[in-house]
Amino acid sequence: MSGDIVGAPGRAAFARAAAAWRADGRAQVVLANAENAAGGRGPTPEILDEILAAGADALTLGDHTWDQKELAGSLARFDRVARPANFPPGAAGQGYAVVPTPAGPLAVVSLIGRVFMPPNDCPFQAMDRLLAGPLAEVRMIMVDIHAEATSEKEALGYFLDGRVTAVVGTHTHVQTADAQILPGGTAYLTDLGMTGPARSILGREIAPIVARFQDGMPRKADVARGDAVFCGALIEADPESGRALAIRTVRET
Repeated sequence: MSGDIVGAPGRAAFARAAAAWRADGRAQVVLANAENAAGGRGPTPEILDEILAAGADALTLGDHTWDQKELAGSLARFDRVARPANFPPGAAGQGYAVVPTPAGPLAVVSLIGRVFMPPNDCPFQAMDRLLAGPLAEVRMIMVDIHAEATSEKEALGYFLDGRVTAVVGTHTHVQTADAQILPGGTAYLTDLGMTGPARSILGREIAPIVARFQDGMPRKADVARGDAVFCGALIEADPESGRALAIRTVRET
């Protein structure tokens, strides 16, 4: 799975990686977080179509889901795109997607954190409802927790340990070094990292961000240019039990 795709450089890097992974057999299923895919902001319907056509089997979103107003009226047609399942009731779209794989169905769930984030419903309760309801019979389940706080991501990982295949984090754009299999058999990684401009600050131009920290004045910071990096993780699972067998981080330029 790829971490947050940032802008056009990130979309290009994802397309290259997805094609290569399928060609050499490294991945049977390719997933990504697409919530920064349009100029570093929430995706348009056209950009979701582009990333899916580039090789994504399913996409997750996050706090920038509604940046593009037209997506609210279009999200229902994207059955392979999951916005956070703990958005308030009545939000457009759905919180999970189920995609076929050679080993059986894979559910991809999107959640959003509440610590240092805009207010939303409880991600823990949202997962309990999904696991007791529509996902009760699905063995392989991948969860993307789009959150700011490391502690909240870790708490969710242990809360779901043994109940889902993997819990991986997005949002902070910096890949962490804690890829592991938890005691109950769930793969965990605090943050997948960012797929976007390699020489940047979280995908944005460096100079205006540095200046903003120096004097506190607002500045526009566009998506950076130049070579892009692909960050994410490869996860291997047992289709019978749904438990993870291995997880390793990936960083490719």
